[in-house]
Amino acid sequence: MYRIGIDVGGTNTDAVVMQNDKVLLGVKNPTTEDVMTGVIDSLKEVIEKTEISKDEISSVMIGTTHFTNAVVERQRLSQTAAVRLCLPAAQCLPPMVDWPEDIKSSVGGKFWMAKGGNEFDGREISSVDEDELLGIAEAIGKENIDSIAICSVFSPVNDDMEKKALSILRTKLPNADFTLSSEIGRLGILERENAAIMNASLRNLGKKTVDAFGQALKTLGISCPYFITQNDGTLMGADFAKSYPVLTFASGPTNSMRGASFLTGEQNAIVVDVGGTSTDVGALIKGFPRPASTSVDVGGVRTNFRMPDVYSIALGGGSIVKNDPNVTVGPKSVGYNIHKEAVIFGGSTVTTTDIAVGLGIADIGDAEKAKALGNEMLTSTKEKIDTMITDAVERMRVSSEAIPVLAVGGGSILIPEKVGDLPVVKPENFAVANAVGAAIGQISGEVDRIFSLANKSRDEVLAEAKDEATKKAISAGAKAETIELLDQEDVPLAYLPGNATRVRLKVVGDLDG
Repeated sequence: MYRIGIDVGGTNTDAVVMQNDKVLLGVKNPTTEDVMTGVIDSLKEVIEKTEISKDEISSVMIGTTHFTNAVVERQRLSQTAAVRLCLPAAQCLPPMVDWPEDIKSSVGGKFWMAKGGNEFDGREISSVDEDELLGIAEAIGKENIDSIAICSVFSPVNDDMEKKALSILRTKLPNADFTLSSEIGRLGILERENAAIMNASLRNLGKKTVDAFGQALKTLGISCPYFITQNDGTLMGADFAKSYPVLTFASGPTNSMRGASFLTGEQNAIVVDVGGTSTDVGALIKGFPRPASTSVDVGGVRTNFRMPDVYSIALGGGSIVKNDPNVTVGPKSVGYNIHKEAVIFGGSTVTTTDIAVGLGIADIGDAEKAKALGNEMLTSTKEKIDTMITDAVERMRVSSEAIPVLAVGGGSILIPEKVGDLPVVKPENFAVANAVGAAIGQISGEVDRIFSLANKSRDEVLAEAKDEATKKAISAGAKAETIELLDQEDVPLAYLPGNATRVRLKVVGDLDG
C-alpha cells in the first residue's frame, strides 16, 4: 500500500508517494489560484510516473496554508458572535479587546457576556442562567450570525458550563456552528477566547476547503481516506479539520521539520526551510518541532493554542536583490513568477537564485547571464544571505551543543555548507521535505490543565493526564498499541491554593489503517 503526502504552499504544491519508509517519487508544481487545480496536477503526476494503482493508495495527507492566508489577508472570514461565561467576574477586558480593527471588523466584532465560569479547581463562579442565554441567542439570531464561539473562565479545567451553554443556545439557533474554547486553546482566557473566535470565523471556509480536497480526490478516482496536517506535526481527519481549521496554522513549517527529521534520521536539530519567499527556522526535539512556550501572534491576534516555535525571515529563492548603493535582499519576492522574471530565465529582476547560479552553487537557467552581474555583487550578496541565515539559526539555538542544521526546501541551495559552528546536512528529496512530513504524520492527543494534588499524588495525576490524552488520540484515529509519550511537564502553581499543579502532556501514535 502507498501513502501520498501533499503540501500546498504559496508558491508550489509538492507531492510525494511513499511505500513503508521509502520515498518513491517527489514532484513540485506551481500552486494555482484556485488551489485545487494544483493539487490535482500534482496527484496526477505522481500517480502516472510511479504507475501505482489508485486502489493501492491507503491514505492521502494534505498540508495547506489556506486558513492562515484567510486571517492574514482578512478575507473569507464569517461573521462571528463571541459569548463569554464570566459574570460577575472577568468583564473589565471584553472579547476581542486586543484585536486589530480591520480583522475585528471582518468577523463582526459582536460579543455578549453572561453568568458562569469556574475557579481553577472547578468551583463555580456563578451558575449558568438559562433565560439570560436564551435572550442572547435571540439577539444573535437577529444579527443573522451563524458562527458562535463560547468561552468560559477556566473551561480547560471544567468544560461543563461551555457544553451547557451550547445546549441552551442551540435550542434557539439549531443551524449555527459552535466552537468551544476548551477544545481549542490552553489556559489564559483572552488568548483562548481569541483562538476560539478565530476558529469559529473559519468554519465555513473550512467546510468548503476540506470538501474541495475530497472532491479533487474523487475526480481522480481516489477513494481512500484523506487527512489534514496539524501544526504539531500530526494529522486530523476530514470531519475534524472542518470543525477545527485553526489547528492547521503553521502546519507548513511543521511538515518541513518532520520531513527533515525523517529524511536525515536526526531527532534533535535545527531545520532551515527555504521556500520561494521566506525561510522558516525551527528546532527539532525528539523528531517533533519545539512548541512555542508563549502566546503566538496570528495575523495580529494573540492566541495560545499549540504552535511550533518558528522564526521566519524574508529570504527565499525568489527574493529580489538590489544594489543601490548597498546590497539588500528581500523582503519582496517574485514568488512563483521566478521562471519569467529572474535574470537566468531572461527576465530583468535579480533574485537570490540568480546569485546562486552565478556563483556556480546551482545549475539552472542561463548561467552566463547570472555571471554578468559581476563577481563583486555576487559575493557580497552571498555574504549577506549567509549572515541572514546564521543570525536566524543562532536565534533558535538554546544550547552550545553542535547539533546539525538540516537544509530543506526548494530554495535551500542558498544555505552555506556550514552555519557558524554547526554542520549542514542536506538530505535526498530535500526539496519536497514538506510533503514527506505530511505523508508520515501521526495522530496525537494532548492535555493542558490544572490538577489539585490535595487528595492525589503527583504520579496519580500524571497517569490520569496520560490516560486522558491517550483516549483523545485513539478517538482521533490512532492505534492504541503504538501510542507513546512525546512530551510531559508539570509545574507547581504556588500562588493558587490546594497544592495546584499545571500539567501539559502529549502522546502520539500511528494512524490506524
